[in-house]
Amino acid sequence: MSEAPLTDDPRPHGLHGAKSLLLVNTGDGKGKSSAAFGVMTRAVARGWKVAVVQFVKSGDWKVGEEEVGRRLGVDWHAAGDGFTWDSKDLEHDKELARAGWALAAGIIGAGAHQLVILDELTYLMNWGWIDADDVLRKLAERPPTVSVIVTGRDAPAGLIEIADTVTEMRNVKHAYDAGIAAKRGIDY
Repeated sequence: MSEAPLTDDPRPHGLHGAKSLLLVNTGDGKGKSSAAFGVMTRAVARGWKVAVVQFVKSGDWKVGEEEVGRRLGVDWHAAGDGFTWDSKDLEHDKELARAGWALAAGIIGAGAHQLVILDELTYLMNWGWIDADDVLRKLAERPPTVSVIVTGRDAPAGLIEIADTVTEMRNVKHAYDAGIAAKRGIDY
């Protein structure tokens, strides 16, 4: 049985606009990055300048969202070197993480992009590869016209606290759990 349609206006009193927002897509379910890239498409359609910094995926992956993003004029940066379990040198990965965060912080601070997506940033914060307090400070003090989306599991409490919108993706069922590998066009 379905619920009855709303008859009372659910909008909060005092509803107002904001020049920018900080969004966090977290949780153990699929769709955190995909949701961010949906917003990327919407922002480009509005004429916004958009940048993406991916902190785990490497430039060798040739993911579909990068292909379409570049075609749409998105400034795309793959700052990682792949999954940590495949790493041959975690110290090198940590250096890439710090360099990637410096790049992202510079993009945000410059204020030239209306949307910056920081894909899989939560991992670096949780692993201590980058200074989480610095990340929180830079995000909180970003230029007023720069919206940011942060993706990744286990978003730190401080990030959740300063975010305007936090969405938690929950894994109900996933093909991977049944032994099905990631599918090109669906998962990447």
